[in-house]
Amino acid sequence: MLKKTMMSFALAAAMGAGLAGAATLEDVERSFYPYRDGAPTAPGLEVGITIDSANVARFREVLDPAIFDQVSKGWVEIVVGETTSFDLHPNYVEATRKGLGQVVLGDELGQIDGFVAGRPFPEEPSADDPRAGEKLAWNYKYGYNWGDNAAIYPFYWRYRDLESGKIERTLKFNFHFLNYKHRVNQEPIPEFPDNPSDLFRAIYVQVLEPFDVKNTQLLIHRASDDLKRDNTWLYLGFQRRVRRLSSGQITDSFLGADIMIEDFEGYNGRISDMNWSYQGTKNILLPFYNHNDMQLATDLEEKDGYQFVDFGGKGGCFPNITWQLRKVYVLEADPIDDNHPISRRVHYVDAQTFTLPRTLIYDRKGDLWKSWIIGQAHPDHHLPKNKGTGVAIDDAFSMLDVQASHCTTGQFKGQVDPSLNPVKLFTVQNMRATGR
Repeated sequence: MLKKTMMSFALAAAMGAGLAGAATLEDVERSFYPYRDGAPTAPGLEVGITIDSANVARFREVLDPAIFDQVSKGWVEIVVGETTSFDLHPNYVEATRKGLGQVVLGDELGQIDGFVAGRPFPEEPSADDPRAGEKLAWNYKYGYNWGDNAAIYPFYWRYRDLESGKIERTLKFNFHFLNYKHRVNQEPIPEFPDNPSDLFRAIYVQVLEPFDVKNTQLLIHRASDDLKRDNTWLYLGFQRRVRRLSSGQITDSFLGADIMIEDFEGYNGRISDMNWSYQGTKNILLPFYNHNDMQLATDLEEKDGYQFVDFGGKGGCFPNITWQLRKVYVLEADPIDDNHPISRRVHYVDAQTFTLPRTLIYDRKGDLWKSWIIGQAHPDHHLPKNKGTGVAIDDAFSMLDVQASHCTTGQFKGQVDPSLNPVKLFTVQNMRATGR
């Protein structure tokens, strides 16, 4: 049985659509360059300070409730870094300018009209706009996360016991991302001419290690029409066949991890699968940093000398990185499907990049279940090929199940490199051929 989205949704639709045309060029500048006139501040918070269990009470206002609780318990310490601008690619900003006044929400949740490329709704969200949360969700969906295409090549997941710190299992993947439409930087622009299924985006995943799950593959096709369900296929090496996943299976544990497919990138689902509500704007600490300035891991070093983010804290469940005080939109997402395993997600949306570096996930009883960190590295202080791309690089993650005392951590080698993402990679035929 499905929840009703809003009793007065028709009125809300009209109000929300009407407000969309209010964006100005000044709104675009504020949206993409929020620190042009200076970084946010908080009493007593200085670059280089360490927030720990002894002083955390002083900084409650700049921490989300889950990380505040974890620091209070001594599970992790937060080192404050300098707030820096993560400028997105100029082409994405220019596409936003060109789209001003043309983008409006449709009558139904999950409908948008007039969008070509860029950020659909660059204006500040308003508490008086009943569809402000939905607009923020669209800004995330059509954000510049990974740009037009990129790869995490390779990508290590580790399953860890929070109490003992034991690493129970290590998986090695390659992840690939490709936007078929709304492209701004890499040819073809703005979309692929041969796209008979009218896809917006595709994700392809291949497991490289260990042997028992080697060559497991996942392929997700997301339609341009948000009201259409994703097509998702799984190839299991030991079965040697491709099977289609039902919509319910994207909320199952993926390969035994603390992560579901719907959790990828912070949220990997449709706009129309959730009710979205804007909960306010604030300045809080987020995991943004310069990768090359961190104390990096030495146990997974690549042949080219690349080193991954290291982990520490309780159970080894926390990335060893610095956190920046940044402007954040608090966005709540409540599943429309009553059978969904969670009751809500609270996303702390970075206002400049529209990435989802912090998400709190609550179980069906309303209790905190999982705490999701996705570290964001500046592209100019990462691999040379990423410099100048304007992509906030997903660089490390931790999904901490606070109820099961368990976590899954991720160490990325993110590469903005079109040569790693040919169209043929994102096909069922490729899954079959690779699986032989």
